[in-house]
Amino acid sequence: MSSQLAIGAVSAVLRNLLDNAMIDVGNPIGPVTVSAVAPDTIKLDDQQGGARLNLFLYRVSPNQGWHNARLPAFDGNGSHLASPPLALNLHYLLTAYGTADFQAEILLGYGMHLLHERPVLDRASIRLALDPSPLGPSILPPAFQAVSAADLADQLEAVTLTLEPMDTEEMSRLWSAIQSHYRPTAAYVASVVLIESTKPARAALPVLSRGPVDPSSGRDRGVVVEAAMVPPYPTIEHIDPPEPAQPAARLGDQVTLAGHHLDGTGIVVRFGHRLLDQPIEVAVGANADPSAINVKIPATVAAQTAWPAGVYTVSASVLRPGEAVARDTNVAAMLLAPQPTLPPSAIARHATTRAVTVTVGVKPRVRPSQAALLSLGGATAHADAHTAMANSLTFHFGDVDPGAQWARLTVDGVESLLVDRSVVPPTFDATQSVTVPA
Repeated sequence: MSSQLAIGAVSAVLRNLLDNAMIDVGNPIGPVTVSAVAPDTIKLDDQQGGARLNLFLYRVSPNQGWHNARLPAFDGNGSHLASPPLALNLHYLLTAYGTADFQAEILLGYGMHLLHERPVLDRASIRLALDPSPLGPSILPPAFQAVSAADLADQLEAVTLTLEPMDTEEMSRLWSAIQSHYRPTAAYVASVVLIESTKPARAALPVLSRGPVDPSSGRDRGVVVEAAMVPPYPTIEHIDPPEPAQPAARLGDQVTLAGHHLDGTGIVVRFGHRLLDQPIEVAVGANADPSAINVKIPATVAAQTAWPAGVYTVSASVLRPGEAVARDTNVAAMLLAPQPTLPPSAIARHATTRAVTVTVGVKPRVRPSQAALLSLGGATAHADAHTAMANSLTFHFGDVDPGAQWARLTVDGVESLLVDRSVVPPTFDATQSVTVPA
């Protein structure tokens, strides 16, 4: 693969080939300047400039053949696993300038003939064009010294040159965008330039066997066919709180990881949260039930700090019977609801503005980056800002109706459990009520 200098290296090699050709063929025009600059920087009224052949990179496009060669891959934590090369096509304009009759046409013919006979930039030509040793690196301009380290000659696929026809409308729009006067021009595309990614990645080891190997015959077990639609791997289908009808669990609850092939030993359940650098691991040990794993969420003082409310990703590691290596399950979602302490520690109404201020305890503790809202009936207020973990929050409402109001606390989009769904029809939890003063 090439480095980030490959685009400049292709332009340098093409200019070198054209420059050498103008010397070797002994063209009838005389001295010719070969450049690789933008057309609008060339002074057309300079009679001392002489004839010129200019190469201009006007567009870069993705190469369709290599575009999906290797798709980027990420693991469950978002770590980079693989990086495909940046595959590019380079689009050039070869323009001839002359100060006398027919000079531009002759020059363009020489240039197009060279590129027709050299449709592939072979590795020897690239190394020769980019090698600074004949003149010494101190003599070459800094830009040319840089492209010599592009590794263009070592990339997997050779760079090919193809004439790219352009109709008058395309050519007119292009020269209008360049804001320069049109001169005899031919368009070419150089393909493909492969720029290698330098971001660290991970690569899987080769597969040595498909399953266990028979020590006597040396043959692997091969592909195993299951006579069922259920895959024979530990899988979590859903996570149930103590009351299956409830949408979320709370600290101190025992949740059930329901699925299949969940029996085994050495079971460890991992709870991930966006605010946790590492998942919380809860050791379960042995489990004889293949359809469920029961896990208790702690409710200690330490748990109120370690377990933030919100959305969790849950997975388990299970060593299945008869296997020597533990397997990881898929990832399932779980909601951990906040619990307001009611009645609130303080609730008051301003005598003039009629605004209501409520200070309520909450567990687990709310972190500074978590959004918290309290609803009293139909009125909602955001919590005051706090710079550290808080076990109580203050909310400022407008004019709330006096009397009993149902209270709902929301942290990171997860509401406290106001509705009791264990009965039919469901009812409000009588303990989740606040009396607003008149």
